Amino acid sequence: MLAISAAAVASVAAFHPRAASATPDEVKKWLAPGDFAAAQKGKVTITAPEIAENGNTVPIVVAVDSPMTDANYVKTIWIAADGNPLPGVARFDLTPVNGEARVEFRIRLAQTENVIAVAQLSDGTTWTATRPVKVTIGGCGG
Repeated sequence: MLAISAAAVASVAAFHPRAASATPDEVKKWLAPGDFAAAQKGKVTITAPEIAENGNTVPIVVAVDSPMTDANYVKTIWIAADGNPLPGVARFDLTPVNGEARVEFRIRLAQTENVIAVAQLSDGTTWTATRPVKVTIGGCGG
């Protein structure tokens, strides 16, 4: 087994510092494949607690209003958290076989921040929603 000292790890980490939270540009860059700039509000619903007592495991549900037929379905859902060191939380690729455009998961939030979802439909349109979540104890080292 390879042994690495804590000092060596700290030295390497010092060369690659990360901001305490993502910048708006980093969030936009991560969401760029979903054409976030052109995304319209509506069709996407984010369900999350208004206040998360602990940011280590926050339940999130993202649903998109879509019939999920061969002619009209959700292709991709991107999820970002604008206060985390890395904004990209998840990407879900869907097909009509899914039957419903709904994903449930738990995420770690560093601090009080916005959870952002962007959905791209089969017709090329994009839809978005944002949900603020207040975090009392951060989950990413906070």
